[in-house]
Amino acid sequence: MLKSQHYLILKSLVRWTILIIPVAIAIGSMVALFLWLLTLAIHYRFSHTWLLYLLPLAGIGIHFIYKLVGQSSEKGNNLIIDEIHQPGGGIPKRMGPVILITTVITHLFGGSAGREGTAVQIGGSIAAMFGKWFKLNDADLSMMLTAGIAAGFGAVFGTPLTGAVFALEVLTIGRMKYDALLPALVASVIGDLTVAILGIHHTAYHIDIIAQTPYFLSDYLPVDIILIGKVIIASLGFGLAAYLFSVLVHELKALFLKVFSVKWLIPVAGGLLIIAITFILGKPDYLSLGVDPQYPGAVTIPSAFHQGGADTWSWLWKTIYTTITLATGFKGGEVTPLFYIGATLGNTLAFMLNSPVSLFAALGFIAVFAGATNTPLACTFMGIELFGGEHALLFGIACFTAYLFSGNTGIYSSQKIAVPKIFDPHFTGQTSLADENKKRGYLHQKLFKYHLHSGKDKP
Repeated sequence: MLKSQHYLILKSLVRWTILIIPVAIAIGSMVALFLWLLTLAIHYRFSHTWLLYLLPLAGIGIHFIYKLVGQSSEKGNNLIIDEIHQPGGGIPKRMGPVILITTVITHLFGGSAGREGTAVQIGGSIAAMFGKWFKLNDADLSMMLTAGIAAGFGAVFGTPLTGAVFALEVLTIGRMKYDALLPALVASVIGDLTVAILGIHHTAYHIDIIAQTPYFLSDYLPVDIILIGKVIIASLGFGLAAYLFSVLVHELKALFLKVFSVKWLIPVAGGLLIIAITFILGKPDYLSLGVDPQYPGAVTIPSAFHQGGADTWSWLWKTIYTTITLATGFKGGEVTPLFYIGATLGNTLAFMLNSPVSLFAALGFIAVFAGATNTPLACTFMGIELFGGEHALLFGIACFTAYLFSGNTGIYSSQKIAVPKIFDPHFTGQTSLADENKKRGYLHQKLFKYHLHSGKDKP
């Protein structure tokens, strides 16, 4: 009996490894191509700043690309999550190429977006394609799609362990299924290795050495309680920033759909708003990815790790730029802008709390992401992979605190809620963030109507 059990485990391990290797190599190769094109596009815009004024036209182009050839894949990451939960609808092969092209267009003309959404959709579409070629059943196809998410995420950020955990954790809030753990880990590692072999390098981040400051409990406790208290306070802010971002993306999208009956006018309006805000602010810091500086002294994610490397409201401006960009039909991901928002907010809070700047920038980097994606465990691992394990306890405190305070919101509306973040006697079973968004939208409509009627009744 025991031999039979271990034989089946070994058989499954070998089978999935053989299935995953070509899929992960293909995904890693496509992600490497994407990252190379993205860097070219961003730096080309740096030297041709007039391209920003063509952003509305680029938006029209993206709109019609999806209308003509990519309409079935416009749900993006949510389509992949839906297909894992309930196989049947299928993921079109064109999803990967279409999102790659439209994301590069978005960044070429200055839209504020990320890259994780593109990598995940590349991973999902390639995994689905191989799944059909391998003639997998529904259960195995779900595992293959999960591995595709892991490979795309691990490859685009250079964090293979995070990619594997993220692919499992992002599907359902409060519950993880481990059946796809091995395929996800193998896919994420191979995807990351493929990107590295092809010569694509990721940005390196560093937390400065923190001097130990003695206080009245130093001799009795192995941790700095005062610093932990500051981290918790800051993490409340990170969670609220994640909440603000998630709500704004959904609410602005609904608002633009309601205001504009001619849909191609939506990206035109979004592009014009981005141009106008940039003109008012007088600097291009919040355009595009926010990793490489357009000019010396620009606010970027790396600069936020240094004293004076971010303005007080940099995090809010990046929130506004990115939510407008994504809500009006431009393409890309949300995660790198969330890194920017978190790192710059951490920079600001470090000054307010008299705390180490690089540490709080790192905590914001992962914690805002944790709150917006509802993946605190994956983000804790990301902190360890990117910044080292010395501050692992603080990474966990920040990510789980931000996760709780982001509420029932998130950037992926197809996420299921298996276990609510706080005890709710009225919780009747598994629901989704889309259902929560509807409830919130309905409440806002009622409050708006009440406000209008109250206004009319006033003399």
